[in-house]
Amino acid sequence: MKLLSGNSNRALAEAIATYLNLPLCRAVVRRFADQEIWVEILENVRGEDVFVLQSTSAPANDHLMELLIMIDALRRSSARRITAVIPYFGYARQDRKPGPRTPISAKLVANLITRAGADRVLTVDLHAGQLQGFFDIPTDNLFAAPVMVADIKSRAKANKTTVVSPDTGGVVRARALAKRIDAPLAIVDKRRERAGESEVMNIIGDVEGRNCIMVDDIVDSGGTLCNAAEALIAAGAVSASAYITHGVLSGKAVERVSKSRLTELVVTDTILPRPEVADAHNIRILPIGALIGEAIARTAKEESVSSLFD
Repeated sequence: MKLLSGNSNRALAEAIATYLNLPLCRAVVRRFADQEIWVEILENVRGEDVFVLQSTSAPANDHLMELLIMIDALRRSSARRITAVIPYFGYARQDRKPGPRTPISAKLVANLITRAGADRVLTVDLHAGQLQGFFDIPTDNLFAAPVMVADIKSRAKANKTTVVSPDTGGVVRARALAKRIDAPLAIVDKRRERAGESEVMNIIGDVEGRNCIMVDDIVDSGGTLCNAAEALIAAGAVSASAYITHGVLSGKAVERVSKSRLTELVVTDTILPRPEVADAHNIRILPIGALIGEAIARTAKEESVSSLFD
């Protein structure tokens, strides 16, 4: 098999390649003067099982187009099977019609990837599980929970710990992690007044005297997490930290997190951390290359991927 990487997260691609003891496929992914994307694969891929590594993180549209063009180049080069490995699947939050005359962009992106020539998709912690059904090709949704659980246990945070869902939509994800570390569950009930802003209303569950760990799939502006941390401390929690799979952290999110009551925000490297993210005193990056690498190895050998999470 061969590994081909785009420009979205070269560091993660190299970590995956190191885990698999394989070199990254030699290729050129660059732009013309007018910003058109041009791809040239410098190795023979005919009959190969090729894994294309590319998150659709910011700039989302550029990285999505890179992915589509790389897939098309592989298809026209007679690759035997093309797997799009998308650690962070952008547009996932646009998975339904919230109002009239609005798109379902996640389905559109799924169609684009399929029509470009991908034979299967491998991603991490989709925003909603039903997004797998948006693809008409096999799709494996990996979970970062095993990596998070190992980190929590290694840092002796399981004692007097309560797992918290920062909103009602993430209860299933939080409950699954709470079960793995044998901890109680609490929920933050919030009311969102407008897009990008949230107001915490109530804490469901007992958090007094507890070390609270919030769990979610995406942290974008950071408003929900920071407000939730404030509410948890006000309700008597000893500390409030968070484990989030995808650290989008757009706008002034890093500044907001740095000034918040969050003891620590832990994000995986599905999205390449910007320098200010890596330098923040209370943000830590959790490597996930080994998990993705093992899933790729099992896919190539036609072995079970779901058993990684048993």
